[in-house]
Amino acid sequence: MIEQALQEVLPGRYDRYEALLQAIAQGELWMLLWHGTPGSPDAQYGSLEVGGYGYAPCVTSAEQLAACGWTRQHKVCSGPEVASALYHERWGLWLNPHQPGGGVGIPWADLRRVAGGLDRLPAGPLNLTAVGSPPPAVPSSVSSMAALTPFCDRLTAEARETPAVRTLRRAWVEPSWGDPYLVIGLDLHDASAAAAETVRQMVERSLTSAPEELPLSTVAMSDPYDPVATWLSARVPAFYDRERDVDLAPSSS
Repeated sequence: MIEQALQEVLPGRYDRYEALLQAIAQGELWMLLWHGTPGSPDAQYGSLEVGGYGYAPCVTSAEQLAACGWTRQHKVCSGPEVASALYHERWGLWLNPHQPGGGVGIPWADLRRVAGGLDRLPAGPLNLTAVGSPPPAVPSSVSSMAALTPFCDRLTAEARETPAVRTLRRAWVEPSWGDPYLVIGLDLHDASAAAAETVRQMVERSLTSAPEELPLSTVAMSDPYDPVATWLSARVPAFYDRERDVDLAPSSS
């Protein structure tokens, strides 16, 4: 399955690349070990560098393992298992580097999607824009500031009553594959499951004031691997900030 999807990948065809990621998420990979044996404490994947980024080489079947001439140990792993191990180290995966053309590389950001769920995390490269500059594909009845203001005002009011919330940010996200959506960046004081549930309920209540067809998602600002959170932190000021809110509150004296 992975080999067939790999053969169909073409530059600019995001649908075929997405199909390859799906195949990796459901399949197995033959990881080439530079040191150690499968399961041993000193086991270490091979490595190669492309464009200044690190990748772990692998092959996609027992037949490709024989064809590549690898004489050291190897380990057969599920795609999600490999993806989870590599993206946390910001390493990518390189499929069948021995083949004509050099194979195909999967950057760590896409491995994060394989590990976390392709249907849950947006397909890059992403086009991110400020809330006042929505993607053309989103109708103005949903994306205009007039349409969004009641929702954002309600979300701000709900955040004031939700102690776990530190700040809120917002932007439009346009994936390379899939529909654009509004994202709310959640910066929390408390990362506990109970606090997360209060925040989920906060967003759910606020949606009653949103345009009916508003495409919405949330992102944890604390996630160091999330490209949307990184962009929001660097580029977008908070539309709700508890600290600022307290500073602006009228004095009781």
